[in-house]
Amino acid sequence: MKASTVKKSNNAVRLRRAPLATPTDLGASAVRDIAAALNGVLADVFTLYLKTKNFHWHMSGPHFRDYHLLLDEQADQLFAMTDPIAERVRKLGETTVRSIGQIARTQRIHDNDASYVEPSDMLAELRDDNETLTASLRQVHNVCDEHHDVASASLIEVWIDETERRTWFLFESARSGDSSNH
Repeated sequence: MKASTVKKSNNAVRLRRAPLATPTDLGASAVRDIAAALNGVLADVFTLYLKTKNFHWHMSGPHFRDYHLLLDEQADQLFAMTDPIAERVRKLGETTVRSIGQIARTQRIHDNDASYVEPSDMLAELRDDNETLTASLRQVHNVCDEHHDVASASLIEVWIDETERRTWFLFESARSGDSSNH
């Protein structure tokens, strides 16, 4: 083998093994902490997205159309969160989730594999899951504040508002009885 071929081959190996060197003014511990927190949220968002689609696909009953459309809209909103979360982790110079298996090992929101779930139970479970996601987002926001990561914190603030809105809609959709009582 020529020396230039060996050198070229060694450089290719080195490039594949080199850690990410994305420029950031955040310290290594900040990057590690924020990326880990965001990856946890990303796993939960993917889980909640799939659960919301599951309930959307398996909805039934007299409010089928309204609930079906509501859950489709909410699933779209959740899916729209995934890319900005993952890209934020990459902008920090870290890696993000790579597989369903990694999501399953990381998620904190529980799956629901039941063959049938009452529509009211679907809405209640998704409401609770969105409340859990809000709490997780607030925790990640605190990590970002601690490390002065304004960019991640500002994204999270929008996601908190969207998640609270989903929680509100699920709560109101599942209410029964006299709506004149505030």
